[in-house]
Amino acid sequence: MLVQLTVGAIGSICNIIAHSVMMTALIKLARAHTNLTKYSALALSRVMAPAVCVLMAAHIFEVVIWALIYKVVGVASAESDLMYFAFVNYTTLGYGDITPVERWRLLGPVAAMNGILLFGWSTAVIFEILRRTLIHMDELTH
Repeated sequence: MLVQLTVGAIGSICNIIAHSVMMTALIKLARAHTNLTKYSALALSRVMAPAVCVLMAAHIFEVVIWALIYKVVGVASAESDLMYFAFVNYTTLGYGDITPVERWRLLGPVAAMNGILLFGWSTAVIFEILRRTLIHMDELTH
């Protein structure tokens, strides 16, 4: 159990670092789009769409990290689609069509916990970018 939790902690830390880097890039991207000149849905979309795309890319990269960990430690049988398995765990879908070998069965819940936390972080960032953009747009109209 300790080995599983250690590997899970390493995977989580790698993802937290990756997410931090992507959040930094996202904040820079959002700030670069603060040169809005009018209040409009199109202007808001110019900020929000790239932000969500960056977050989607971040989460896909984080799933890849989990898939690589699964491959290295041999979480599932060789013919298993580990990228799919990582997505199912990370997003907490839990289909159950691929199951880990018993020795590594705690990695799925650790990956799910990691995914939930990082999705929450992403949601908070999206909301903050939206809030700040709307504040900036309101200032333009006054």
